[in-house]
Amino acid sequence: MSQMPQQAAPAKCPSCAEPLESGDLFCGACGYDLSAVPAAPQDHPTLTMGAAGVGSSGVDWPPPEPESSGTPAAPHLPTDLPGTDSGGKPLPVSRPAHGSPAAPPPHGAPPHASPVSPASGVRFDRPPEPDDDYPLQAPDPRVAASAAEPAGTAGAADTTGTAETTELPKVCVACRAGRVDDDGYCENCGHAQPRERDHMEQESGPVAAVSDRGLRHHRNEDAFTVGHTALPDGTPAALAVVCDGVSSATRPDEASMAASRAAGEALVAALEQGTHPQQALHDAIVAASQAVNALAEEPPSAREHTPHQNAPACTIVGAIVASGLLVVGWVGDSRVYWVPVDRSAPAARLTEDDSWAAQMVAAGLMSEAEAYADERAHAITGWLGADAYELEPHTASFKPDRPGVVVVCTDGLWNYAETAEEMAEIVPADADVRPLHAARVLVGHALDGGGHDNVTVALLPFPEPPEGAGSA
Repeated sequence: MSQMPQQAAPAKCPSCAEPLESGDLFCGACGYDLSAVPAAPQDHPTLTMGAAGVGSSGVDWPPPEPESSGTPAAPHLPTDLPGTDSGGKPLPVSRPAHGSPAAPPPHGAPPHASPVSPASGVRFDRPPEPDDDYPLQAPDPRVAASAAEPAGTAGAADTTGTAETTELPKVCVACRAGRVDDDGYCENCGHAQPRERDHMEQESGPVAAVSDRGLRHHRNEDAFTVGHTALPDGTPAALAVVCDGVSSATRPDEASMAASRAAGEALVAALEQGTHPQQALHDAIVAASQAVNALAEEPPSAREHTPHQNAPACTIVGAIVASGLLVVGWVGDSRVYWVPVDRSAPAARLTEDDSWAAQMVAAGLMSEAEAYADERAHAITGWLGADAYELEPHTASFKPDRPGVVVVCTDGLWNYAETAEEMAEIVPADADVRPLHAARVLVGHALDGGGHDNVTVALLPFPEPPEGAGSA
C-alpha cells in the first residue's frame, strides 16, 4: 500500500532535455511541440547479467515502426538483439576470492552455518512446507458451504434437461453454524467472512502469483495478472503484472484491478503480434494508466459529495521472460528482484523506486538506511492516475547468463526482505520448479513478519539460456 503521492520533479523536453514548466505547450529552448506523443523512452538499455560482469556491445534497440504506418510493426525478436550498456549503472558483481565459482549449496540447505540468517532473521531449520496451499486465517466460505451441502440439492435437473443449481445459504467460517447475511457477517457470532480478494492465487503456465490482504488492513488493494503466450516464431513468453493501490486515493482497489487487467491484456496482444518485449511493456503501462484515468471520469454530482478525494491511483510493476530476455517496467515503488538458481551467484534488484526515500539517496542527502527509516520514506513520486503529474514509465532489459527466478512484488513483501540478498534468502531453493508453492511461502514470510500491508508476489522462472545467449 503506497502512501500519499508527492509531486514529481518538472518534466524535461524530449528533444533537448531543457526543464519545462507546468502547462508549457512548446519547449522554450528548441520549440518542440509538447502535445505530440514522444517515442517510447529507452531509459535502460539491455544488460548482460552474470557473475563474470556486465558486457557491452554498444548496439541500440531497433526503432519502433512509425505510428502513421498502416501496416503491422515488423517483428523484433529478443534473440536478434545483443546486450548494450546500462548507462553507467552495472549490476553488483560478486566473485569468489580465488579459483572457480563456489559450488551451489545442497538443495534446501541454509546459506549460513547457523539455522538463523543474521541478515533477515529467517529460520532455515523449519520443517518443509506442505504441498497444499499456504494456510489462510480462515477457511474459504465456498468450501465450508460445499461441505455442509446436503446430497442431491445442488444439481437438480428440470424436465427440459437444463441443470438448475440451488444456491445454499453460506455457512460461517468461524463458528460453522451461523448463516452469513448479505453484508458478509455471521448472524450467529458476528464474524466477518473472507472476501474473494482477501486471498488470491493463480497459475498460468510457468508463472504463479499470490496476493493476501495481510493482518492489519480491512481490504486488499493489490491486484495482479499473470499469463503466458507465444511470440510469432513460436517461442514461449511469460509475463506478470503487479499493482498496488494508493490508499490515500479513492477506490484504490478498483485502480489496481483495472491497471493490472489492462496491462495484462495489452501485453499478450502485443507479444503475439511480434512487438519487442520492452516496447510492449512500455505500451502496457500506458494502457494501464489510461484504464486508471477512466475511473476518475465520474458524474460531477459524485465529485460534489467528495470534493477533497484524490482520483483513483495505483503503482505498477511488470516483467516479461521471452527467448533469453528479461524485461521489467514500473511506475512507483513496487519492485522486481533477480534470484539465480545457483545461490552462490549474486542476486539483484532490477528496479528503482519512485519514492521520497529513493530521491534522497540518489541526491546524496541521506544514506539508504536513514532514508527508509524516515516516516516519509514510502511517499511515492510516480504513480498511475488522473492526479499524476506526468506518466514516465521506466523499462529495463536484461540477459541473464544462468537460470533463476524473477520476483515481482509490492512493498508488502519487500518491507520484510528489502535487499537483494535478503530476498534471495527467503525464496525457496525450488522456486524455479514450484513457483506457486514459493509464492505462498513468500506471502507467509510477510504475514509471519507482521502482515502490516497487503502483500502480493508473482514468480517467473527464467530457464537455462541457450549456449552463448548471455555473451555480449
